[in-house]
Amino acid sequence: MAWHSFTRLKRNNDGVTVVEFALITPVLLTLLLGAFDIGYSLYARGVLQGAIQKAARDSGLRVNAENAAEMDALVTQAVSQVMDADGENSIVYVRRSYTSFADVGDMEEFIDSDDDNVCDRNEPFEDTNGNNIWDEKGVAGQGGARATVLYSATFRYKRIFPIYRITGGSPFTTLVASTVLRNQPYAEENEAVVTAGHCTTEDE
Repeated sequence: MAWHSFTRLKRNNDGVTVVEFALITPVLLTLLLGAFDIGYSLYARGVLQGAIQKAARDSGLRVNAENAAEMDALVTQAVSQVMDADGENSIVYVRRSYTSFADVGDMEEFIDSDDDNVCDRNEPFEDTNGNNIWDEKGVAGQGGARATVLYSATFRYKRIFPIYRITGGSPFTTLVASTVLRNQPYAEENEAVVTAGHCTTEDE
């Protein structure tokens, strides 16, 4: 009798669907939250990139060349339509001007006498930005007429979908958008002044 009851219980499928649903639901919710989080991040990045490109084009005009703060405020305003850009969230803007598009992101030229790909040991370099330090070409700011400008924004915001609570990640994520444009020829272009410098090691 007992064996017959056990056999009948083993064949009973009542409640299987509920158990399967309970097992699948956490995984499904995690996947959905992850998809929503990625989708929202891509959307916010698109808004930020579009606002940066428009602000960069406007900044290249003479009327806006000296109003960097106003241009940044317009980007912040555009992003705020999607997500609050104040409080815990923040946007950091950086402008760097170069003499040409080819110089963007490049380090200053130097004579690598010891072939270690590092400017040190009193090796001479071309100090294109005049700061007496071997570093990236270009100077901070919008630059003058015809200057090539790298304009970037770093947006750090708190995730609106709590996927980080499930995965144990950071509640914040960071988006970076940038564009490179050339200022309008609204004035005479200043000649770049290149001076000679010498690299030293950190302990010198």
